[in-house]
Amino acid sequence: MKARTINSNGITEGVIWKQLLAFFFPILLGTFFQQLYNTVDAIVVGQFLGKEALAAVGGGTGTAINLLIGFFTGLSSGATVVISQHYGAKNEEKVSAAIHTAIALALAGGLLISVIGYIFTRPLLEMIGTPDDILPLAVSYMHIYFLGGIPVVMYNMGAGIFRAMGDSKSPFYFLIASCLTNIVLDILFVGGFGMNVEGAAIATVISQALSMVLIFVTLMRRQDAARLQLRRIRFDRKLLLHMLMIGLPAGIQSIMYTISNLIIQASINQFGTDTAAAWAGWSKLDQIFWMFINAFGIAITTFVGQNYGAGRIDRARKGVRTVMLMSIVSTFAIEAGYFLIGRYGLMLFITDSAVLDIGVAMLRYIVPWYITYIAIELLSGAIRGAGKSLIPTLISVVGICLLRIVWIIAVPSFNPTVTGVLASYPFSWVVTSVLFILYYWKGRIYEHKWKVSEK
Repeated sequence: MKARTINSNGITEGVIWKQLLAFFFPILLGTFFQQLYNTVDAIVVGQFLGKEALAAVGGGTGTAINLLIGFFTGLSSGATVVISQHYGAKNEEKVSAAIHTAIALALAGGLLISVIGYIFTRPLLEMIGTPDDILPLAVSYMHIYFLGGIPVVMYNMGAGIFRAMGDSKSPFYFLIASCLTNIVLDILFVGGFGMNVEGAAIATVISQALSMVLIFVTLMRRQDAARLQLRRIRFDRKLLLHMLMIGLPAGIQSIMYTISNLIIQASINQFGTDTAAAWAGWSKLDQIFWMFINAFGIAITTFVGQNYGAGRIDRARKGVRTVMLMSIVSTFAIEAGYFLIGRYGLMLFITDSAVLDIGVAMLRYIVPWYITYIAIELLSGAIRGAGKSLIPTLISVVGICLLRIVWIIAVPSFNPTVTGVLASYPFSWVVTSVLFILYYWKGRIYEHKWKVSEK
């Protein structure tokens, strides 16, 4: 039976900057609401329960969670690229098969996260040197969080599916509903029922489960070839292999990123609870920049993927140049905002004056270097959109992860300060940006290695 015609989405046609912005803003707002999950946890916990509980739900805990969640998010990027390329090529049969394979992958991955995350929570927290007064709270929070592994992975995969088809609005609407639910439940469980950090974790899991249900219902109600049918959820071997070829390197890269950040977290923890709490608070405020740059990265990956699938290579190249300019302007504006009102932003999470001063010092050191990260996010996204994932992973692993680890091992021996630890970020960003610019400029990333339109 012939599938219904896939709806047009405009990414392969029209004015490039308008199409990019129309796609970017829902992603940005959606990312904002996604970050509100943990941010609201931090605000409620920090205000009601104190700095020990704040450090338990942020900082090292968030980094440890990202070790597993980030791997499967990277893995799901392979599905997004494959779907976007077939969607751009208007290959309805492959789009349908790819969507059902992606859902099957998310279900399996979410279950695996729940098992592995629950078992290795305490060893992982101990490995990064979590302070003794924080450890029991962090373990409780993470155990509950990991029990919701399937909803977490399913939302990320579902959002990737919609974005691959040029729809960045639906994931945004899902996140609004789930985030509002999370805020209400956070206040109810922690502030009202006094459930400690466990209440914040339960609120987050329930909210993510809601977003998963919305993903399923919306996909099942579609009337085109992208419609989800539960009985068809299974692995297509060839499509799964292609997804893994693109997504597995990205997942490994995410693990390496997180490992390097865990090493940094362990170094931060050595300076005591105040510094750990300041890092946890700053990490929440820091997300503003990452929301912007990640949204641009997601937008250009899908834009390049669909235009690559449609054979519109010149349009893909122009899209990269356009989004690079947008990112530069946005980054300068964000940096200015941090310096003007960053201290007041930190006060949302931090009430202790000594901790606040440490957080402000961290902000003032890291923020000016944001501009050096832009090329990493955008060029790696463009390269993956064209179906090439191995080289971006190797560049990132060497340029960011390995160099950062070497820095953390070597530099604190003669500069045992927080600044000595933080300096690993700009050092690794500059080196990696240069490598990506050289590869994008010299590499043949838009050569077709396979036919996306092949039946």
